[in-house]
Amino acid sequence: MTMLSRVAVLSDIHGVLPALEAVLAEPDLVSADRIVLTGDITAGPQPTQVLDLLTGLGDRVSWIGGNADRELVEYRRGLRDTIPDPIAPWAAEQLREDHIDLLASLPRSLRLPVDRLGKVLFCHATPRDDEEVVLVDSRLDRWEEVFEGLDTDVRTVVCGHTHMPFVRLVHGRLVVNPGSVGMPYGRPGAHWALLGPGVELRTTHFDPQAAATRLSRDSSYPDIAAWSDHFLHARTTDAEALKTFAPRDGRDC
Repeated sequence: MTMLSRVAVLSDIHGVLPALEAVLAEPDLVSADRIVLTGDITAGPQPTQVLDLLTGLGDRVSWIGGNADRELVEYRRGLRDTIPDPIAPWAAEQLREDHIDLLASLPRSLRLPVDRLGKVLFCHATPRDDEEVVLVDSRLDRWEEVFEGLDTDVRTVVCGHTHMPFVRLVHGRLVVNPGSVGMPYGRPGAHWALLGPGVELRTTHFDPQAAATRLSRDSSYPDIAAWSDHFLHARTTDAEALKTFAPRDGRDC
């Protein structure tokens, strides 16, 4: 496989078109060799618009499914009656059958060679599960557990799921979380990452009020005003998110 010089990683877009459009306009993303989507692409206020924009980018985009994408498929196919995220059942009903087929076909991980980073594994939550939680402060034995069985030549792992960007070293492997494009925790903006030859965590700023106005006009989700106010302004702090997620990474306290 050809070594890639620059890879842009977009995670947890959650159906927010203005945030996605802002990131896609970034010059470094425009010039990147590949765009990798690490899941939770559509569960949000503009699911069809986001999918149509991304599929229009063609083979330049590599896709990975997240737990929210899987849940939309399961809901639409009658495999589950509810989804924990309140907006998700509404989003599932907006999708066309070709959208559902696309989401159902997405792999849970992929590997790509990136300049100076070697073989990089991309996944949504962990290499073995699409909804496991690992955090910037997760203990080393927890990371060892979720990386069990991973090939030793994978020296970089890129994951999403927790909506908070970080880079850390774990038993000699570099772990990268680009944060969330559409539902950030901690601070506003569309968060993403640029890989090769190093790792850069990026934030693309856009006007949250203008985006909220647009969502209120273009989305029929009944609670769109409150949803937009909360997520576009990142009302959930990183401290609050870490406190909520912490018990799910297996820690004792």
